Amino acid sequence: MLQFLYLQGATNKLALFPHVLELATKKNSSIQLQSFAEKKSTNLVIYYINEGRFEWLLDEKAHVLFPGDVVFILPGQKFGNEKGILELGTISWIELNIQQAKNSELILGKWSKLSNPEGNAVRKLLSLNSNPVLTKLNQVGEIFNAISLEIHNNELGFVTRVNHLIDELIIKIARHRTKQNNPSRDFSKVFMNLEVALRKDLSHQWSVEEMAAIAGMGITLFSERVKNHTGFTPINYLINIRISEAIKLLKKNKESITDIALDIGFYSSQHFSTTFKKLTGYSPGEFRKNNSFNE
Repeated sequence: MLQFLYLQGATNKLALFPHVLELATKKNSSIQLQSFAEKKSTNLVIYYINEGRFEWLLDEKAHVLFPGDVVFILPGQKFGNEKGILELGTISWIELNIQQAKNSELILGKWSKLSNPEGNAVRKLLSLNSNPVLTKLNQVGEIFNAISLEIHNNELGFVTRVNHLIDELIIKIARHRTKQNNPSRDFSKVFMNLEVALRKDLSHQWSVEEMAAIAGMGITLFSERVKNHTGFTPINYLINIRISEAIKLLKKNKESITDIALDIGFYSSQHFSTTFKKLTGYSPGEFRKNNSFNE
């Protein structure tokens, strides 16, 4: 997957799209510390989860995000990670210079070719401060790919095509919002229940067989579902949860690194330290000692 970051004013790629402030796809092969602090958006931002598992706060409410999820952030809404962490995985996003009128409706701008009646209906629907997470919306990922390719290739008619694709992106999200009456997802219920069980006893040496049994699936199906929905193998999915818990423990208490390692399921402090540094770039000791990480 092509990785890129286009910023308005910093690259000529967006020169013909003044309404597009950022367009990016980012793959994290290690946990990014202090890179996703909670902040208030001043524009409309749309995120798409390509792969991985992310824990975000959206208007003070915790959400766990999986591939296919779309996060729709209105101007004035707060979003980010509680600890400022961006986890393993790949995300795409676009930030649009779309403001809200006094009646809270979005102002799309002249670039949009939606007719007045359609535009009014879409603006009213998107302006609703309802659940910001839309699920099972893989078409948004396809639209992101198409937009990035058009801007990257710069072929005849690409300006019109990109603006059309942004309209399509907004329409897809609006349509999906009308259909998604229940924000819960069948697969997320399974994995949320699994995660609750794992976190209750992280010191246990969980096997794939045990995790599959909790999910009520056979090993093969379970492994496929975890891979499809998180981008991780079951064991790496578990390691990601353990490291997430380790970050919280290292910040919140004075427990020894060895005790933390054993409490979250690593068989030795050395194994824990090696894994922690591989995924974060810091040893547990460095992470704890760095004053900038303290709450």
